[in-house]
Amino acid sequence: MHSLPHDAPLPVERARAIRLVAFDFDGVFTDNMVYVFEDGREAVRCTRSDGIGLRRLESVGVQTIVISTEANPVVSARARKLKIDCVQNCPDKRAALDEIVRDRGIPLDQIAFVGNDVNDLPALTAVGLPIVVQDAHTRVLPHAMLQTDTPGGHGAVREVCEWLADLHLAGQSHG
Repeated sequence: MHSLPHDAPLPVERARAIRLVAFDFDGVFTDNMVYVFEDGREAVRCTRSDGIGLRRLESVGVQTIVISTEANPVVSARARKLKIDCVQNCPDKRAALDEIVRDRGIPLDQIAFVGNDVNDLPALTAVGLPIVVQDAHTRVLPHAMLQTDTPGGHGAVREVCEWLADLHLAGQSHG
């Protein structure tokens, strides 16, 4: 994990305040590729290690959710398997975040969003800790504070979870 721009200090205190991490799905949990079968069905590839990272993050009290514009049921199927909340077929990720703020009582400055492309900009620009994956589109980079060292679909979710969990644990031992 590194700061954007690269010479900026890591936003450690801001990260320790995070109570919820919202993730895009395609390009974050996946490598942004899709397998299309003859009958039109689609499949994606995810890494199993993300689940371990999600459990670790939840063990330090940080909630997680997927917010995706994708309508394909593979998104909710993967979220169910990972036992995390999911909002899919979501045309307005900022509105989804506003609903989370209302429903869960978590202010935007205590939410991180992990994205990869321009459809994530409304969410990335609204939250306290905007994060993009290593292979994110260049147009979103100026709007992120952090970038993973790992590409989407290859452990970026776990990288974010482990980094935040480590910071939360370190903060508990010092505070």
